[in-house]
Amino acid sequence: MARIYPFRALRYDPARVNMEDVVTQPYDKISPAMQERYYAASPYNLVRVILGKHLPGDTEEENVYTRAAATLKEWRKDHILAEEAEPALYGYSQTYTVPHSGEVRERRGFIALGHLYDYADKVVYRHEQTFPKHKSDRMSLFKATRAYCEQIYMLYSDPAFTAEKLIFGARGPNGFDDNPADLAITDEYGVVHKVWRLTDPNLINLIVTAMADKKLIIADGHHRYETSVAYAKERSAQLKLPLNQPRDEDEKVSPGNLPVPAFPEAAMMMTFVNMDAPGITILPTHRVVHGLEGFSSPDFITRASAYFDIKEIDYTRFRHSLGSLPILSEEQARQRQDNTVQMMIADLNSVSATAFIAVTIDGNYLLTAKPEAMDEALRDLPARQRQLDVVQLHRVVLDKLLGLDQETITRLGNVQYLREADEAAALVTNGEANIAFLIKPITLEQLKDVSLAGDVMPQKSTDFYPKLLSGLAIYALD
Repeated sequence: MARIYPFRALRYDPARVNMEDVVTQPYDKISPAMQERYYAASPYNLVRVILGKHLPGDTEEENVYTRAAATLKEWRKDHILAEEAEPALYGYSQTYTVPHSGEVRERRGFIALGHLYDYADKVVYRHEQTFPKHKSDRMSLFKATRAYCEQIYMLYSDPAFTAEKLIFGARGPNGFDDNPADLAITDEYGVVHKVWRLTDPNLINLIVTAMADKKLIIADGHHRYETSVAYAKERSAQLKLPLNQPRDEDEKVSPGNLPVPAFPEAAMMMTFVNMDAPGITILPTHRVVHGLEGFSSPDFITRASAYFDIKEIDYTRFRHSLGSLPILSEEQARQRQDNTVQMMIADLNSVSATAFIAVTIDGNYLLTAKPEAMDEALRDLPARQRQLDVVQLHRVVLDKLLGLDQETITRLGNVQYLREADEAAALVTNGEANIAFLIKPITLEQLKDVSLAGDVMPQKSTDFYPKLLSGLAIYALD
């Protein structure tokens, strides 16, 4: 069963800080430029805790993790962060425009503590592989700070929309603003985030009960989840307390007896989103390959033809229309490439079969899988995996054709993962990469089928948009 718990969150005091200056994107989405911007935005920006700066001369006694712990302690002492008076769940909505589209969507869920289960317990399911380095980094941070500052994004299925009805009720003429949020902020991508604090014990227990039979799929946060499970097991052994203490199926939790974890590390902060509700967007994550000695795009295309039908993409008319310009400025040249890439993506998305685009210095190619050749190449995988673009890309193209198996990619770091197709293509055009692969996004149904079957896809197979903001709530273990 999926156990969830209310908690007394640490939250920023809006009277002491400008909330938009202190929250961040998740740590693994923070680029060096974003890190600098967050540092400059406020002395209380959460980046100092979740992704602080490494300094020359760092030692075991003084380092990025000890500084994070000291910073968090100081903010609590100065009441920049204050603990809520009552245990609560938190309704959470995000209103956003789908990238490269005018479509506006709203994604709704709620923040709570979720019990930490081993995958073998078949309550929580993963959908992609992880990097060991990221997990060791998060473990050091968790142990130093004794706090979970970021949420795991969890999916569950409930066609009856039980939690949504309990938390948000029916829409009024002004949407959910008829029930005003206690926090509303806009992030750097124009996403509007709203949070509702829910402290009614009856409401909390109804939601806890509604979630008890749910299976959970990790959408975002695999590294943090697996690190948290490892930490929970370690603490379980130290405290001599079982991590998964059996609970009587008929046990009723009274309003005055809200459920709590057996020990603090047995749970982690999560946002739960119903995959049957509208508002979920999955974007593709494109691959850029660099550092290949002696790479030849004509040779690659020749070898790839054993597995794919290959069509060169040539936007001659488009190029000629822009070619009438006597001299292209840098901005015009960039716009020309960006428009070409978006036309390629539109072509790719119109293909119903498994396909992706290879961008090379010599041309751009649409690769559509040959079913028989692909079935033979991936015969060790179940059919549900063989049909996935990202699996064919990793197992056939990166591994068989380019010699980049998972171990090599992890060791050498010569595959870059990017959300923006035009950025990926530009790296090839500018000579900074050998080849880029533009792919279609995984569908929610594909993710569900793979995850619940106990399978995993390659790392960075999905990009759920928008990300959950870090800093809306913090779960302090002490």
